[in-house]
Amino acid sequence: MSSIEELAAEWLRLDKDMETHDEIQQLLADDNRAELEERLRTRIAFGTAGLMQAGFSSMNSLTVIQASQGLAEYLTHTIPNATKRGVVIGWDARHRSAKFASLVAAVFYAKGFKILWLSDIVHTPLVPFAVTHVKAAAGVMITASHNPAKDNGYKVYWSNGSQIIPPHDAGIAASIMENLDPIESAWTLESVDRASSLWHDCRDSITKSYNNAIEQLVQPLKALSPTIPLRFVYTPMHGVGEAFMRPALHNVAHSEGQMVIVPQQAKPDPTFPTVKFPNPEEKGALDLAIATAEANNIILILANDPDADRFAFAEKVKGKWYQLTGNEIGALFASVILDAYPKNADISRLAMFVSTVSSRMLAVMAEKEGFHFQETLTGFKWLGNVAQEVQAQEYDAVYAFEEAIGYMFSRVVWDKDGIAAATVFLTACSHWMSMGLTPWSQLQQLYEKYGRFHSANTYLLSPSPTTTTAIFTHIRALSAPYPYPTHLGTRRIIRWRDLTTGFDSATPGHAPALPTDPTTQIITIELDGAGQVRATMRASGTEPKIKFYVEGRADSERVAKKAAEEVLEALLGEESWFGGEEWGIRRA
Repeated sequence: MSSIEELAAEWLRLDKDMETHDEIQQLLADDNRAELEERLRTRIAFGTAGLMQAGFSSMNSLTVIQASQGLAEYLTHTIPNATKRGVVIGWDARHRSAKFASLVAAVFYAKGFKILWLSDIVHTPLVPFAVTHVKAAAGVMITASHNPAKDNGYKVYWSNGSQIIPPHDAGIAASIMENLDPIESAWTLESVDRASSLWHDCRDSITKSYNNAIEQLVQPLKALSPTIPLRFVYTPMHGVGEAFMRPALHNVAHSEGQMVIVPQQAKPDPTFPTVKFPNPEEKGALDLAIATAEANNIILILANDPDADRFAFAEKVKGKWYQLTGNEIGALFASVILDAYPKNADISRLAMFVSTVSSRMLAVMAEKEGFHFQETLTGFKWLGNVAQEVQAQEYDAVYAFEEAIGYMFSRVVWDKDGIAAATVFLTACSHWMSMGLTPWSQLQQLYEKYGRFHSANTYLLSPSPTTTTAIFTHIRALSAPYPYPTHLGTRRIIRWRDLTTGFDSATPGHAPALPTDPTTQIITIELDGAGQVRATMRASGTEPKIKFYVEGRADSERVAKKAAEEVLEALLGEESWFGGEEWGIRRA
């Protein structure tokens, strides 16, 4: 193993960005070995976000160049005509996003790739849209979505317009390790000849095509009923969304005057000054939007996160504000897709998707209505790619969602898209209100038809990945030699699915239908008793957290809520699987 002095010397040899070069130089001079270990010992995982600071473990000029060199080499050897097809490059409004994007462009230009340059801040979905629209080899988006202000990230889209999955993720990571020495011209865009045939500033044409795709997406919904003008509050959460929401309004026949933007959050600001976390799901994130709505006598609030790939909604119901969960919004989208689907079409070929941690309501809807339902692993990298695989089997894979307020409309892009979601939602609102309904009352009708579903989600803070693994290993052994525990509290476990070990008690041969991964921890259980309950426990791949997703289903909201909360408490209580002081875990 290399000494910390050797790692520091390697950093200083490679880094030509004097700001981060001098950071490590100063830490070395101060003999701050603990900080040097944290910065240099491990490498930032490819495709994840991280702090913007010096060191191999963080987002900085050197690690961006190294990632780009590895990706360029991998594409060259994996995708036919990759250099001619080119790479789409976009960035959001975070600190250093434009700088990092320019380094990506410099590397790919030096490697002979056509550069499809989006030339200004964009929302993340525009990159995968552009990839499929121009048939590029790949796309790179510099963004950390709704992470804190000090973070940034490097997001890669494959030639199919979806995020990368195995084996490409591991292949690219290996290629990065083989291409660590930066080429000299990678450090500045001044090395790029923008008059070259390799350079294509495509922002205007791509944005126009994207807006046309949004317009086509909502046409079947607009045909359901006459458009009713709606007034609503919108917040882009200090991000890029406003510039893309305005043209979206024209697609649903709304004038810009009907959208009241939260003034304090309207323009891009990488410091996110009005929110603790720039995530519409976080408690308090919509406080300014609610205040704006109250001041303007408006009952509907729409929100995007800073890179506008997620969508949130709140409605004033009986004098109180209610923010719908991602699962509730997901069910509403599914219902309006069903309403607008051609009546002469074969409903069994319509396909919709959710991730394994999301609500089972879509599965119940599919069983009742006859469309194809499929579950995937967590994340839109799986939802998008699995949907494309199903589409290739002559299904109409139109929609997917995840509980973390992400929604995919494949007519536009094979990834979550907060602008497409907002546009569809406004069109749906107009349809519902033409029938005397609001989104909230439409949701209640869905519950009456398909049953009540109540989510109880939370997380625990774990001291280390080693501790997390030990906890899950302990849980699996509780009923040895039986392969899994038979009870949780007073409820009997009727299904046990472990995607770490590759076991599912409900399938022939006990092999899970979903992919397994021994390097992660994810267990799903189903329990009997009053109210059906499904609970998934998983270790976060990016944070020191153990996450819990519990959902109760019953004929009444009271029973569904009680069931979900009882199971969550059984998981977290003093004598539970995750209780006890010996693990050192704590509630958030």
